[in-house]
Amino acid sequence: MIARPFFAILCSAATVAASLILSGGAQSRELAAEDIREKIAGKRIFLAVPLGGEFPLFYRKDGRVDGSGEAVGLGRLARPTDSGRWWIAGNRLCQRWQTWYNGQQMCFQLVSLGGDRLRWTQDNGDTGIARIGN
Repeated sequence: MIARPFFAILCSAATVAASLILSGGAQSRELAAEDIREKIAGKRIFLAVPLGGEFPLFYRKDGRVDGSGEAVGLGRLARPTDSGRWWIAGNRLCQRWQTWYNGQQMCFQLVSLGGDRLRWTQDNGDTGIARIGN
């Protein structure tokens, strides 16, 4: 019986440690509309891809978004060659590409993980990590 509580404590400690590593030890917080505009407008956001690498999405100040910029690793395969529009609805970043994702609107909740790192959660439940660039 003693092993079971110890295992639960060990699992809880591992979860906390993983959260701290992902957040760099910083407090995570959901971004509000003005925070999103400040962090996204005019910047390249580099989305991490599974098995290593990342690809950029350039959120231009005029509301256009495209996949311009240097992709790294497997991000070269995922990078869009399309363009679209982005906007903020409530406290979510929304975008619609011309052909990428069949031109469907997508919206994301963004959480700051501290520094230049974000966690995104799409309306469909997909999640990922991104890095704010220039």
